[in-house]
Amino acid sequence: MEINSQHLLTGSSVVQLDCPKNKEKFKPGNLDTIVIHYTAGGSAESSAKFLIKSEVKASAHLVIGRQGEVFQLVPFDTVSWHAGESFYGNRTGLNQYSIGIELDNAGPLTKVGSEFQAWFGTKYQANDAILATHRNETVPRYWHTYTEKQIGVCQEICELLIGKYGISLIVGHEEIAPKRKQDPGPAFPLDKLRYNLLSQNRSDVPDFVEKEGKILIDNLNIRGGAGVNFQKVAQPLMKGKKVKVLEEQNGWYKVETTIEGWVSKGYVNID
Repeated sequence: MEINSQHLLTGSSVVQLDCPKNKEKFKPGNLDTIVIHYTAGGSAESSAKFLIKSEVKASAHLVIGRQGEVFQLVPFDTVSWHAGESFYGNRTGLNQYSIGIELDNAGPLTKVGSEFQAWFGTKYQANDAILATHRNETVPRYWHTYTEKQIGVCQEICELLIGKYGISLIVGHEEIAPKRKQDPGPAFPLDKLRYNLLSQNRSDVPDFVEKEGKILIDNLNIRGGAGVNFQKVAQPLMKGKKVKVLEEQNGWYKVETTIEGWVSKGYVNID
């Protein structure tokens, strides 16, 4: 993929859509931020086509699908309406400073039997959901996962934007509108993405420091990986059990008791 002289993304998986309601250009020197969102919709195409409607008071620059397909709605030199009422540092109204990237993802899920249901009714299987605690919350919930292809394409595009426009900040919508929004949520590796792309010296990123923790509930499942789709590897842990916390990943802790395994971060109290 490349960005051409018309500020459009080119590539075999890129589809350009027309969004004439967005005409305002970024003021010189303003564009320095990328904001990551999820669509909370049924598909990338349906979300993109909804956002370009003239009567919809929202839009974005890109929508990235689960197979890596990309829909561009607004050229990168043009302001889109993705951030809404927002603030970060000493700035408000982040639309004026940022490119908005939406990823096709249902957001929070509700467990219904052995399946996981989105707000719009679609049901997903266990390997499409994780139990994790949002950065702005204290209680874990189920969230729709992102695909590796989707995350990889997002990173590739962010690299292009950094090189083309001198982007110096990547944030989630949940960070610029914390009382209103929860996207992209804990299933998206936001911290890892910005460390990978914006850290000037990758060796400066600290490794996870081992900690002591205590289990907060009875019958906490311990699994072979960071997600509900992984098999249980031992009998459930009981409330009050002390564990050594070895690693953190996508809302899960890798812990050591008599064996090593993964538990949902929200159910462990760090000493």
